[in-house]
Amino acid sequence: MRAGYRRIAGLDEVGRGPLAGPVVAAAVVLDPKNVPAGIDDCKALTAQRREALYAELLRSADIAVAYCSTATVDRINVLRASLLAAERALAALPSPADAALIDGRDLPAGLCVPCEAIIGGDASSLSIAAASIVAKVCRDRMMAACDASFAGYGLASHKGYATAGHRAALVSLGPSRLHRQSFAPVAACLAAK
Repeated sequence: MRAGYRRIAGLDEVGRGPLAGPVVAAAVVLDPKNVPAGIDDCKALTAQRREALYAELLRSADIAVAYCSTATVDRINVLRASLLAAERALAALPSPADAALIDGRDLPAGLCVPCEAIIGGDASSLSIAAASIVAKVCRDRMMAACDASFAGYGLASHKGYATAGHRAALVSLGPSRLHRQSFAPVAACLAAK
């Protein structure tokens, strides 16, 4: 990203691979004078460390979170839904960003600021890594909260990912409205009924 931008937002999403639940994106503008120590790609951190960093980021950074529902994922596809969620998160920041960096190779279509896509950005950009932490914590909390309403699937433990236990529950219970019907394992269960 070119120099001269003062408020650069990092954008990242989580939840593209799961069989159930929304895609969640976060936009984070770090305060360069108050960057929490230990920020890294959310996949490289324990759940406990992500939670601690999330709390620090809430105190020190500008943050916005947005999501696209399961229905949206099924309607427009998971890639487009993740880009739409990133676009929504950027637009929801408390103060507008001057520019954005996004993890991956694709750019959201409706951004109103210059944006650069960085493959592996969650491992090379602190602001993108911070966004990955925020998005992951928010989505994990959403899926844990859904566990009570969608009993038997084990959402609190696997967060909607295609674990052996989740696949077995899907076969025995059938898909719920939280499941992505456009994903092959869920579509196969629907076809079998």
